[in-house]
Amino acid sequence: MNNELLSLPKRVRFVELNAKALRALADGDLAGGSAEAGVALDEHFVGERARWIFGYRADQLTQDPSVAPWITRAAVSEPDGSVVGDAGFHGPPDEAGVVEIGYTVVPGYRRQGYARAMVAALLDRAAAEPGVRTVRATIRSDNNASLATIAGFGFTRVGERGNERDGLDIIFEVPTDTIRTE
Repeated sequence: MNNELLSLPKRVRFVELNAKALRALADGDLAGGSAEAGVALDEHFVGERARWIFGYRADQLTQDPSVAPWITRAAVSEPDGSVVGDAGFHGPPDEAGVVEIGYTVVPGYRRQGYARAMVAALLDRAAAEPGVRTVRATIRSDNNASLATIAGFGFTRVGERGNERDGLDIIFEVPTDTIRTE
């Protein structure tokens, strides 16, 4: 692949991962999850951490089907159709109009601009929703790639919290009325 193609801004579209797809992935069934999603998912989608997250999201969707438009989706590169990761919100906006984003890039597609494309698409979606006033991103303090990804999107550091599994998390927010992704 030539360097010009690598330097072009990336674009993604999101493909829903319904409750059956999420449950299949949580159970380690890559073929079933892919079939249910209608796209060829990567082994990354059945890794240990992914299986825990997809199980959590499947339970969330089972308990409250109204969260479906907000939670994790497969991120597909456009125009080639490769599944490059997953992204979404942790749920619908809370009472204060806050949504939190989450995203993961499949290892083979990292450092190519896909995380920025996912964040931009999530921010555009949040800014288009009348009930959303703030977008939050919580990032481990040692996750330099994600810290660099959100730079330039207008996020401000608003706090931090410790957690036993991952260490120190830094909390960032951006008001939707200030979002500019183009």
